[in-house]
Amino acid sequence: MTCLPPVKHAYIRSDVWRVDVTSPKIVGVGTSVPKTSYTQQALLDEFNITDPRVRSVFLNSAIERRGLTLPPLLPDGTRGTETQGDLLRKQCSHGLSMGREAVEACLKNTNAELADVRYLCVVTSTGLLTPGFSALLIKELGIDRHCSRLDVVGMGCNAGLNALTAVAHWAAAHPGELAVMVCVEVCSAAYVFDGTMRTSVVNSLFGDGSASVAVRASENAHEEDSATGPALLRFSSCIIPEAIDAMRYEWDDSHGKYSFYLDPEVPYLVGSHAEVAFERLVEGTGLRRSDISHWVVHAGGKKVVDSVRVNLGLTRNDVRHTTGVLRDHGNLSSGSFLFSYERLTSEGRVAPGKFGVFMTMGPGSTIEMALAGW
Repeated sequence: MTCLPPVKHAYIRSDVWRVDVTSPKIVGVGTSVPKTSYTQQALLDEFNITDPRVRSVFLNSAIERRGLTLPPLLPDGTRGTETQGDLLRKQCSHGLSMGREAVEACLKNTNAELADVRYLCVVTSTGLLTPGFSALLIKELGIDRHCSRLDVVGMGCNAGLNALTAVAHWAAAHPGELAVMVCVEVCSAAYVFDGTMRTSVVNSLFGDGSASVAVRASENAHEEDSATGPALLRFSSCIIPEAIDAMRYEWDDSHGKYSFYLDPEVPYLVGSHAEVAFERLVEGTGLRRSDISHWVVHAGGKKVVDSVRVNLGLTRNDVRHTTGVLRDHGNLSSGSFLFSYERLTSEGRVAPGKFGVFMTMGPGSTIEMALAGW
């Protein structure tokens, strides 16, 4: 468990706990998706999928549509087969485009300029680029060349909170300076099409998207920060080593490209450890689940969300933004929880004195959590 400095006040229950004004705060958020989006039915028709088992996976996913960049059309009207090189080029070009849009939307939401960015952290799990997206985006956006940067690559759907931990600590150590994180996931650059149930489960679930968040700590402990976003109070991790192979991205010799694998037991595995992860997060604070007003959960899939909800005793209303993001975009990997957070802030229901929990899950197998306070 990680608590963020400075710790001048005990973080206990909401009736005695006041958030230190110098704690790093989320001060803006922005998202981006591809211009092309498809319903699940349209994708089945596009690839002429007739297997009833595969069709059932697509149509019972609680996903209505997803933003994707499909393989190019051939003269006969079918979709071409992309090499690993094609997929990496797709990752770079579409990732840069979405990443730029997400950062620009985030800065607009923050009332900040590109010149204000002092730290840039970029998260991706759908392709390996060297130089990484942080360097490419600094050049693309024209960010100051002295901007500190970090690339978090290959950690999977949980990685947004792993990276946010580093971003929050950087912001705490540099009061007044703006840190920006952007998750860039071109999931259509990580697809294999072979008609098997293994690949069909993955192909039915993920969508392309990018999400950015800005974090800053106040310079003055005696003045209230005008930002309305929550303070990031502490982070916790729960890795399940015995399930290390349950989610994995590996080379597939038969197709000559990388392929993602999801064990069918993943939803139940994550759900069964959700309470342990939460108890670790709030250990020593006196907070209970009933003290948490807002839940920002990764849209990992219908079964995953249901399993987490049941094991934590949450209502469908608690995860309304998670299920809404899943419905409209699919699983957006590392940035998915920020799409949910953006919907929460747009709703206008957050209020001072309330607490929230961010939760992501992914390969490891891992559950990441953050405690936030308004």
